[in-house]
Amino acid sequence: MRYLLVEDNAELAEAVLRRLMLDGHAVDHAPDLATARDCLAAADYDLILLDVMLPDGDGREFLASSRVHLETPVIVLTARSQVSDRVDALDGGADDYLTKPFDFVELEARCRAVLRRRGGSARNQIALGAATFDPLSGTLSHQGRSTALRNREIRLLEIFARHPGQILSKPQLMDRLFSYDAEVTENAIEVCVGRLRRRIAGTGLSIETVRGLGYRMEIAAA
Repeated sequence: MRYLLVEDNAELAEAVLRRLMLDGHAVDHAPDLATARDCLAAADYDLILLDVMLPDGDGREFLASSRVHLETPVIVLTARSQVSDRVDALDGGADDYLTKPFDFVELEARCRAVLRRRGGSARNQIALGAATFDPLSGTLSHQGRSTALRNREIRLLEIFARHPGQILSKPQLMDRLFSYDAEVTENAIEVCVGRLRRRIAGTGLSIETVRGLGYRMEIAAA
């Protein structure tokens, strides 16, 4: 998953980036609203973590004005804890609200919850034919056998799982797996796909190469 963190506190931003990237997410950091606009114009994001008080404006006003064309789920991060502040953020288009200081475990849980709601699911587990994928535990289960996946494999399978049967190009996968400042080539995607193919072998899942277009995950009937 690719996140955009809009936060001007460098120390907090670094801590959040480090934690989310350890989970295998690609995270871009914008220290102000101008940079956030540039990031949103250049890439698609699965989730935005948005501070309220930023050097060049109010994150809530930015969110409210952006909701006309921005469908990406947003979690507002702020030191303000009054009920009215939370109501303003939610009514302004936020999907959730987290008060600083916060625990990283809670941040991760809220990110998962927001993404589940946007995906129309109430559970972490994703049914893939006869297999079950749990992004939280990083396991793929099939016929009583559970396979542990590495972080990059978890995120790649999560991308395919949310777009079953859809062709995803290498640039699209790079955009979801790596932040904009990561120095990677399309060969990195080939390596990641190759590793994931070995992990899912025998589970009824397969990743097909569509020549000249990209990759597509096929799911055998349960």
